[in-house]
Amino acid sequence: MSFSHNAKDELCKIPVASDCCAVAESLGILLYCNTFSQREVRVVTESPALAKRLPRLFQRAFGVTFDSAQVGSAKTTFLITERAKLETIFGACGFAGSNMIAHHINLGVLEEDCCRRSFARGAFLAGGAVTDPAKSYHLELVTDHFSVSRELLSLLGEMGFSPKEASRGGHYIAYFKQSAAIEDFLTTLGAPVSAMTLMAAKVEKDLRNSVQRRVNCDTGNVSKLVDAAQSHIDAIERLGAELDKLPQKLRDTAMLRVDNPESSLAELAELHSPPITKSCLNHRLRKLVELAQR
Repeated sequence: MSFSHNAKDELCKIPVASDCCAVAESLGILLYCNTFSQREVRVVTESPALAKRLPRLFQRAFGVTFDSAQVGSAKTTFLITERAKLETIFGACGFAGSNMIAHHINLGVLEEDCCRRSFARGAFLAGGAVTDPAKSYHLELVTDHFSVSRELLSLLGEMGFSPKEASRGGHYIAYFKQSAAIEDFLTTLGAPVSAMTLMAAKVEKDLRNSVQRRVNCDTGNVSKLVDAAQSHIDAIERLGAELDKLPQKLRDTAMLRVDNPESSLAELAELHSPPITKSCLNHRLRKLVELAQR
């Protein structure tokens, strides 16, 4: 099961606390489902949990049943075409007598905070998706209705969220890209377990990235150490017989460098007898390189 499916499963376990919240959640589903018109209501879902919840939800909100429920291998399609049921639904949603030229969010049925959360939950259950946090952070709500998407942005803004908007293939999208915003949104909808899963995935990813950066840094330092040591050894080899003419201190450093090619400057400085400072060692090695270049 995907992370999105798990989040919806968690949301579908929430009991409908009141009739007003049932209407609000149903309105979110209707405005973000496949078809909501005066001729039919069609809800298609891949979520078994939502397929189980929908009949109970519509019965509680509108007192109606679906005309049919076609169960496929991957999707379930719920359909209402009976005129009397459609009029009941339109009336409960506050659209009685409307020609429904353009869909809108009826704020009259979303006066309470609990109803607004229920509406957002319904919109996510019908038209929402959230990516696996191990891969990326993205949650979106997709509808066919431009006005609904714009009004949702305003509604979520009043609830303390700041989603972005986009359009894709004739659909209108409100989305979040920040992990913290997605965590807060899922918690508000009623999916704290999914929010905690996302948070844990983010911590794990940050830790993994931190370790990788440190490994890359260590690898880079080792490469620099190897390159520097090789340049020193090449210079010493080029000096050849001239090395015997150099001061004893330079000859000692040259021999230690050749015998300990993997040692760092600090380790090489300690190998001298008596030990010398790293700065002094660095000066001697630069002197050997300069002599070799001449």
